[in-house]
Amino acid sequence: MLSHSAVTTMLPVMDMARARAFYEESLGLQPGELRPDGKFVYLVGGSALALFPKPGGTKAEHTAISFRVPDIVASIRELKSRGVVFEDYDFPDFKTVNHVCVLGSEKAAWFKDTEGNYLCLHEEVAPA
Repeated sequence: MLSHSAVTTMLPVMDMARARAFYEESLGLQPGELRPDGKFVYLVGGSALALFPKPGGTKAEHTAISFRVPDIVASIRELKSRGVVFEDYDFPDFKTVNHVCVLGSEKAAWFKDTEGNYLCLHEEVAPA
């Protein structure tokens, strides 16, 4: 029933101005639309991302959004030039090298938004 429905990712934010500055200036999203209910909605690659004000906020301890990119190294370089700080991990079965972890058929790199949510870049890896 829902397989042809558009999807909107909803992220709570404590400070809308701060969050919008990050998503627009640091991530380069095109300014979206402020809705009457206070949500600010971006169109992102055929999907929607809605920031909504929530006093006290909440933050996901898991990846809240993952952006598929064609070249993760170039994307990391571009976002770092805009001030985005990437996470690094060094666990026995999960390690990043230059911010990138290879997970089966994809490469991934994580960073946090201004509200503490984990965001991700991922690049599909061609089968060997």
